[in-house]
Amino acid sequence: MNRFSQNNVPGSLVRSLFFAVVSFTLLFGWSIPACAKPGDKVLNRQYADLKRWHLGFSVGTHVQDLSFTHNGFTTPEGERWVAEVPDFAPGFCVTVLADLRLHKYFNLRFSPGMYFGSKNVVMREANSDVREHQDIKSSYVVVPVDLKISGDRLNNVRPYATLGAMATLDVSKKRSEALMFNSTDFYLTVGMGVDFYLPFFKLNPEIKFCFGLTDILKHDRPDLTDAPQTMVMTQSLSKVKSNMVVLSFYFE
Repeated sequence: MNRFSQNNVPGSLVRSLFFAVVSFTLLFGWSIPACAKPGDKVLNRQYADLKRWHLGFSVGTHVQDLSFTHNGFTTPEGERWVAEVPDFAPGFCVTVLADLRLHKYFNLRFSPGMYFGSKNVVMREANSDVREHQDIKSSYVVVPVDLKISGDRLNNVRPYATLGAMATLDVSKKRSEALMFNSTDFYLTVGMGVDFYLPFFKLNPEIKFCFGLTDILKHDRPDLTDAPQTMVMTQSLSKVKSNMVVLSFYFE
């Protein structure tokens, strides 16, 4: 059975998760000992976490992926098309931050912003291996809300995890393509990061995994009425979900 006929997460997302986790581990594996030596009594920004609320911003990078569910549709000519995102291209993201202190260990974070990225979809005919490519560029307005769960501070370092949800709106200009997607989507997010207390601000590197909840594929395609061969691509898919991995650097 062809591997794309099953409901799965494309290999590119798995690779992106792996490389992101490895990079995150290597980066902070050497950073934490340097910033949090036993006996170090110089504490930067000692009262930063006592503020009721504070502002900040972030810059970072992200990768976008798509999870395809194929339905096994076969044309009268015997063609059966499958789709995948074989690799990923890093995008750019920037957000502003409003942080509300709820408790010593809990903060509510609101960080709207913009994500700019792209996805290269490869559509392949399973029998002849004929391929079609579609480059999908996205400009997302993102509205994330996260609960930040922090550990205890160790000198100038404090680890944390996040749980949240994110709404997105793609404002990039659309044109008729073999596959078209809805402009809005919703994600569940989970992340982890480290607060580094520097003399004049906090630097928070954070990695976040975003899992799309809705089917974003446009199934009704009246624009392809006169192009049945192109419509086959959409007919071959039951649903498409979006996923992202985001690496951000917050300045607070």
